[in-house]
Amino acid sequence: MSKSERNQQNAIQRTSNVSNQYELLGVPRFRPLFWTQFLGAFNDNLFKNALVVLLTFQTAQWTSLRPEILANLAAGLFILPFFLFSATAGQLADKYDKALLSRLTKLLEVAIMFVAIAGFFLHSLSILLGALFLLGLQSALFGPVKYAILPQHLKEEELLGGNALVEAGTFVAILVGTLAGGLFAGAGFDPVWIALAGLLVAVAGYFASRGIPDAPAPAPDLVINPNPLTETWRNIGFARENRTVFLSILGISWFWLYGALFLAQFPAFGKNVLGGSEGVVTLLLAVFTVGIGLGSLLCERLSARHVELGLVPFGSIGLTIFGFDMALASMGFAASATPASVGELLAQASTWRILIDLLLLGMFGGFFIVPLYALVQLRSAPAQRARIIAANNILNALFMVVGAIGAAGLLGAGLSIPMLFAVAAVCNAVVALFIYGLVPEFLLRFIAWLLIHTFYRVQKRGVEHIPHEGAALVVCNHVSFVDPVILMAVSPRPIRFVMDHRIFRTPIISFIFRHTRAIPIAPAREDPAMMEQAFEEVARALDEGELVGIFPEGRITDTGELYPFRPGVTRILERNPVPVIPLALQGLWGSFFSRKDGPAMSKPFRRGLFSTIAVVGAPLVAPEQASPEHLQEIVAGLRGRWK
Repeated sequence: MSKSERNQQNAIQRTSNVSNQYELLGVPRFRPLFWTQFLGAFNDNLFKNALVVLLTFQTAQWTSLRPEILANLAAGLFILPFFLFSATAGQLADKYDKALLSRLTKLLEVAIMFVAIAGFFLHSLSILLGALFLLGLQSALFGPVKYAILPQHLKEEELLGGNALVEAGTFVAILVGTLAGGLFAGAGFDPVWIALAGLLVAVAGYFASRGIPDAPAPAPDLVINPNPLTETWRNIGFARENRTVFLSILGISWFWLYGALFLAQFPAFGKNVLGGSEGVVTLLLAVFTVGIGLGSLLCERLSARHVELGLVPFGSIGLTIFGFDMALASMGFAASATPASVGELLAQASTWRILIDLLLLGMFGGFFIVPLYALVQLRSAPAQRARIIAANNILNALFMVVGAIGAAGLLGAGLSIPMLFAVAAVCNAVVALFIYGLVPEFLLRFIAWLLIHTFYRVQKRGVEHIPHEGAALVVCNHVSFVDPVILMAVSPRPIRFVMDHRIFRTPIISFIFRHTRAIPIAPAREDPAMMEQAFEEVARALDEGELVGIFPEGRITDTGELYPFRPGVTRILERNPVPVIPLALQGLWGSFFSRKDGPAMSKPFRRGLFSTIAVVGAPLVAPEQASPEHLQEIVAGLRGRWK
């Protein structure tokens, strides 16, 4: 970590804590960025939708091209810069201060709105389309900045909430901007007023950007590669260095394909399937946007303020179920012969099923995408983070284009819109299973999240001492059969646990242990070969920079008290002198999975559901100080009297 990065991290730590994500809107290190992004997304959609509506209803005044061709041309011109300039934008965001870049891109937006004013004043379609292309360029330049700057200004426990606010704010801005653009275009004003409104928004965005705190460049010596093709491939290579990050990017890109596919069909779906008027399309967009916002904002509450990958499979399940149910509900919908108003449609019970499906589709989309964005930010190398996010933006755009082409082909081949939704939902399930098969961490974190939220309410103190990278040894007291699952659920990264081979083979939860690559071990008197093999595997894992977790007592307690820590920890540290992270479990003694008053898992609901437990951590202990006795003293102190 560079000196500037260390200074910045120290400054963040000195800032006041926030108890929830909404308080971030009042914090100077986040509020200006939020409004800068919000106003930018609002302005993009204000201008783009106003232009499309204007060209659709006043085509003859501007061109001889058909309205549907113009609409697709406008969409293509806006997204083209993401392919051409995202790679360069990522390099700039890694090389220069991101706060400075934010202000420069907002000044560019102001200049673009003057181009739009000239286009309307001169009644020139080519100038207006050029302005739309330039707005796409401005968005492409700002994209890597807005996501790469969050880990520099937010604490780790604030990162998920910050991403949730950005995602929710973006979708609300898209909705409001789209509605405002349609109103401006249909109000009968001189079109120049559209660009003037955009200019005012751009100026407001610039003043908001002036409040963004400095964000020093992580790679100031970076040499800019002007070739977008080679740099794009290089950025994708950076992303692929971390398999989880790259597959998270693919997951994000798939979500944008899936969501864009639904959004693109709303006009035809509202008119031809539901038999509604123009207001119905607005209702569909509003419900979906509210769903995305709710899902994004609920992420922090469901994940206890840390990046919870278990929400990603939860989100994908909802995206599949409610996408498919929306298709089924639409197939049986009885549309009226004449266009129905919003009120007339809402009077039908079947409409509510479709709207609830759409709301939940958006909500589970928020569960899916927010943790993935936070994970990419958290696990990307700081010096390459903006370029990795640029690769994400390029792949997002590519997936959306491919999805649009695929949807157009299927609809052109005679597939109905409800059937298209059903096909997309099935494809979503297949893609999810493919990703979770390649990275079991997502599915395993979901199982762990589901388990601890079914049986327990988990408090966390001091778990921020678990490092996000590098080898380390985790030691903890052993109270129950689910101890590894609980520790896995609170850890920001996977832990490979060393555990008794009998526990490793415990029915049901053995599935989790196998897929987390737990290391089974047996006592020397029972199976010396297995014991030696276990120590060799521990050494290999630490050599590769992984986290290894052990329970130094060597057994699950049957008294509630700690047994003496065994010398295995010393043997591990002699071979791999890595830092040690002491953790303690509190409140598990007497639970269903503990051995209080007899064998574990023999007395269901012994303490009822949702009992409170805690995981407590201490600062890292240097390997030369990590004797079994000293570690036991620390863990015992952490646990205290709460067994």
